[in-house]
Amino acid sequence: MKGSYFKRGCTCGEECTCDKKWSFVIDVGKYLKLGKRKQIWRDNFETREEAEAAAVALIEKIKQGKFHIETDMLFKEYADVWLAEYIKVTNPKPGSVRIRKYGINKFLPYFKNIKLKNITEEMYQNVLDNLKVKGNRNGKGLGRSTLETIHETGKLLFGKAVNKKLLNDNPTTNAYIIKDNVKIINEEEEDKKDKKEIMGLPKFLELEELAHFLDIVREKGLYMDDLFFNTLSYTGMRVGELVALKWRDIDFEKHTISINKTYYNPKNNTTKYVLVQPKTIKSKREITVDPELIELFKSHKQNQDKIISHLGESYFNRDFIFTNLNRHPGYPVLIKFVEIRMARLIKFSGLNSELTPHSLRHTHTSLLAQAGVEEDEIMDRLGHQDDETTKKVYLHVTNHRRKNASTKFSNLLRGFRK
Repeated sequence: MKGSYFKRGCTCGEECTCDKKWSFVIDVGKYLKLGKRKQIWRDNFETREEAEAAAVALIEKIKQGKFHIETDMLFKEYADVWLAEYIKVTNPKPGSVRIRKYGINKFLPYFKNIKLKNITEEMYQNVLDNLKVKGNRNGKGLGRSTLETIHETGKLLFGKAVNKKLLNDNPTTNAYIIKDNVKIINEEEEDKKDKKEIMGLPKFLELEELAHFLDIVREKGLYMDDLFFNTLSYTGMRVGELVALKWRDIDFEKHTISINKTYYNPKNNTTKYVLVQPKTIKSKREITVDPELIELFKSHKQNQDKIISHLGESYFNRDFIFTNLNRHPGYPVLIKFVEIRMARLIKFSGLNSELTPHSLRHTHTSLLAQAGVEEDEIMDRLGHQDDETTKKVYLHVTNHRRKNASTKFSNLLRGFRK
């Protein structure tokens, strides 16, 4: 097994003076069915010596059985095959499938009609760099966490190709996501910011703000708003968990709510929802709630029973608590529906317009910490295994509490000193 060495496109004859790069080709037998020669080509060497050294190393790999003839599949063809196998073998949740499809769709404009084997480390790195700068539909760059998700899809896809001996080298091996530029702080702008924002804390309401918001909900709220936002505030549950609740999940005697599923509907098609298992084992939980909240649920059930009786068979009765009344009566409301309702009430309240239903989850964390509930108890109640955001909020509140404790101690001692 020998290599042939040449310069592609060179027309110099015997005395070569051009700056074309060196290449080599190795014959490794024939395709049994076609009778054609199997050849391995490699390009882009500065000198003949470099090409010869690379050929010798490659021949040694072939002899040791460590090199395989790579597939001629295009990236788009292999991506379809890989995704189908990924779904079949791992049985992922719909959200995971959506994430993998998103990653593939970001690669397609760059790799669609390129053979899998021709995608190099440099090409792959360039794609990550481009997405960082202008990967969004609006022409802006993608955030680091989004890029990491896309890169993870790339690593899975190309890694499987190597494992299946469709590729010899994985172009994602040395790839990385470039760091964000260091931001210089503008002191005047920084002074205008909320302290929580400076500390990297999520948006949440202080106790007085929450009380004000719930007063506005009671005064200005539409049908179900009172139950929506009191439930989110008093339980800290996710919005997807809220709209997935069924009456069987409420224990009116024990004053508990069982959280065992979440709502998934990425296209916001009311009738095309699915209920999925929570993210982690910890997410499945039973929480105790205030008697006043239980009374709100009872009142809502009475109203809903009247509606079901009135609508009869036209009501999609699957035991959901928070349901549509108009086009698709009985179907669970969209998450977006809850978000729109909250945005409306936030306008009336005069509070931060960036607050969302998820902010009430962080608010619940903050107020539990303020009440002296331990961090692990809060994690259990929220269904978290290990959440950095929850920890940030907890530390922020408990640090403030520690400072107050220090002040109280000083004041106490001062009263007894001469």
